[in-house]
Amino acid sequence: MCQCLEVSRSGYYEWCNREPSQRVLANVALDVEISNVYHVHFGRYGSPRITRELQTNGIECSENRVAKRMQSMGIMAKGKRKFKATTDSKHSLPVFPNLLERDFTASYSNEKWCTDITYVWTEEGWLYLCVFIDLYSRAVIGWSMDKRINKDLVCNALTMALWRRGFPKGVVVHSDRGSQYASKRYRKLLKTHQLIGSMSRKGDCWDNACAESFFHTLKVENTNHFVYKTREQAKQNTFEYIEVYYNRMRKHSSIGFCTPNEYEKLSYNLVNRVVR
Repeated sequence: MCQCLEVSRSGYYEWCNREPSQRVLANVALDVEISNVYHVHFGRYGSPRITRELQTNGIECSENRVAKRMQSMGIMAKGKRKFKATTDSKHSLPVFPNLLERDFTASYSNEKWCTDITYVWTEEGWLYLCVFIDLYSRAVIGWSMDKRINKDLVCNALTMALWRRGFPKGVVVHSDRGSQYASKRYRKLLKTHQLIGSMSRKGDCWDNACAESFFHTLKVENTNHFVYKTREQAKQNTFEYIEVYYNRMRKHSSIGFCTPNEYEKLSYNLVNRVVR
């Protein structure tokens, strides 16, 4: 082997007996930490979020270094699948104006909510999911799942959001132009609770990009990697992802790599200090 590689035997044996460098030992230790974070989050985290998680735990590392170590270990964040539209905007029902105009920033909780519907395939057939998201913290504050995609699906999710948020007034609630959001029951629910309706332009998914982004994340990190035998199994798994993982554990880049729950607590504490 030494002859083929054109190295001396003495050099080879010296290399075999040499103590590993501090850099090598540091990389081995970092690999262990990266692997732990990667598996705790079920392969959902790439190098940016793993880096923030490690830094939060007091481990000094750069994103570039973490990316290189992940590449050397052959691990990467879960990938995406193709998109399928669920919006039926071909109706004659009244629609709301686009009040957001792609401004997805919010200064406080319950200023702006967005909502949308997606689908999950099971061996029993489709399961539809509607969510309401607070644009301030990106928290999923209301959700509903059903085998039918209708007005009950969105109204149930909105009712959950209202209960969890203490029935706030004056919230801008943004959706697409789907018939469920243009239904008489949904519009009445908005009016009864003094919420302000807003809708995307026809056929423009970018006008509701935050909701689309959440569904992309849900599918890439969770549903695309399971085969659900029943709708009930899909409901349980989706519930766990939203309530146990996404709102409480997953760091979000748009809110300074905090979790939605952490971000709202930080905001609440800051407001209390200012008031005092």
